[in-house]
Amino acid sequence: MDIFIAIALLGGLGLIFGLILAVASKVFHVETDPRLEHLYESLPGANCGGCGYAGCAAYAEAVLKGEAEIGKCNAGGNETAAAMAYVMGVQVQEVTRKVALVRCSGAADYDKDGNQTAGVRHKAEYEGLHDCLAASKVGGNGPISCKFGCLGYGSCVNVCKYDTIHIVGGVAVVDEEKCVGCMSCAQACPRDLIIPVEPSRNVVIACASLAKGAVTTRGCATGCVGCGMCKRICPKDAITIEKNLARIDYSKCDNCGLCATVCPKHLIRDSKVEDLPDPIVPKIPVRE
Repeated sequence: MDIFIAIALLGGLGLIFGLILAVASKVFHVETDPRLEHLYESLPGANCGGCGYAGCAAYAEAVLKGEAEIGKCNAGGNETAAAMAYVMGVQVQEVTRKVALVRCSGAADYDKDGNQTAGVRHKAEYEGLHDCLAASKVGGNGPISCKFGCLGYGSCVNVCKYDTIHIVGGVAVVDEEKCVGCMSCAQACPRDLIIPVEPSRNVVIACASLAKGAVTTRGCATGCVGCGMCKRICPKDAITIEKNLARIDYSKCDNCGLCATVCPKHLIRDSKVEDLPDPIVPKIPVRE
């Protein structure tokens, strides 16, 4: 008999609490703007954070509240921007596609005798976690000599959802054809080497070293030494030397590629460089 009483009490309590929850759901119900769901469905669902928000849901909510502009989703591009603009009943300008650029040209290369002829030099062997952040904490800025260069342990590779970035010669390299510009790789890089750029540009200075020329040369055979030759030859005044590093103002650059022909380190890459004259290597006077 006691068992039946207990069951009845539990059933009664369950019914009471169920009624309380039902009433509470009605009383505290918050109306959701139906546009929010449509905005979210317009996004690719990568949750990469490239828009500056925690994920697609957060970005959709920010757009709905008027706190974020439409067109910040690089992964979705113009298609996503157009869909979100339709939901919000506004017009949006065409989104300029961006891709990731790893600002390091330190891929190692060796001659037939095994001597390193290009790339960043290692000062120690690292046997810890295969992670760039972990490696950067060991032995004074990591196992490589350049404290600005790519560590090459693939933290960016691990977070890329599009199989866009790979380690080649110890340095991360982006496949621009596959890159959607989500920039999740940039967030994973402990040295802030990865930046968004327009894929239409020809000229790239893939280096981030702010060290003086002699220090850079000791650490990397292909690092920028801030010699200024590219700046002097540029007809559009698009190149400046800031903190020992050449930088390009793409709003001025017309992709002529002349800077690539004079770089003594062959650091400046140009997709049209095969159509240009051979690089000019400056003559260094020899003291007798």
